[in-house]
Amino acid sequence: MTTLRPLLIILVAVVTGFHASDGVAKAKKWEKLSACKYVEDKNNDGDSFRVKCGEKDFVLRLYFVDAPETNLRDAERTRLQSEHFGVSLDETMKAGVKATEVARDTMKGSFDVWTKWSSGGGRGKEVRYYGLVEVDGKSLVEILVSSGLARVVGQVVPLPNGEKSTVYKKRLVALESEARKQRVGV
Repeated sequence: MTTLRPLLIILVAVVTGFHASDGVAKAKKWEKLSACKYVEDKNNDGDSFRVKCGEKDFVLRLYFVDAPETNLRDAERTRLQSEHFGVSLDETMKAGVKATEVARDTMKGSFDVWTKWSSGGGRGKEVRYYGLVEVDGKSLVEILVSSGLARVVGQVVPLPNGEKSTVYKKRLVALESEARKQRVGV
């Protein structure tokens, strides 16, 4: 085991981007992909969907939000979403379908994607990448939250414009509260 430890340390350093010379992990930089297109796929939903940007075709998972599920494939997650929104499982899944439609309709034309190519996990075999979508200067995350079709949770990251994630998350929580107050969406 002691002979494997140095190899394990080197492997972790390579995978995480750690550099002994500066003592910190290198942060991934934002990449902007323009003229992206929404790609129909049976696994698309409100917060995770296939996109094509130039030659790159991949599944994008939105930072900051969790849209309702459209089915009971992950029953525990759907149950937690139902509790969060204070509605039945059936109403949650109907809202998931609506969130999927809003995402698809919002991205019906060309849009920009900001990504750091960080893995978004997921149940499928294909890697999903976290990112943000801008359509005509509007954030898809904000559209979903203000429509009452996503809860503010999940991966957060400082925005491409330098705005701190805590500031942005507070703004999203305010949008979610306003949607709830106005009884919009789920």
